[in-house]
Amino acid sequence: MGRPGSALDNAVIESWHSTLEFELRRLEHFPTKTQARAQVAAWIEEYNHDRRHSALGMLSPIAYELSRLSRTTPDDPPEQAA
Repeated sequence: MGRPGSALDNAVIESWHSTLEFELRRLEHFPTKTQARAQVAAWIEEYNHDRRHSALGMLSPIAYELSRLSRTTPDDPPEQAA
């Protein structure tokens, strides 16, 4: 952590994880790992399709990815990482 570009030092994922903790994990008790995994998967599915994010131009993560795919053609060069 702390290194530039580290996935563990990312404000967006930290915010997402905090939301997951607050909305799901702290409010529910899961008797088994299987039930916990199913609930987390369902929560992530809802999150990716329905939640809009200011970091993505007020689009949901799925809508943002689809908009990026529709703007890219096979002839476009790959984007360079910043």
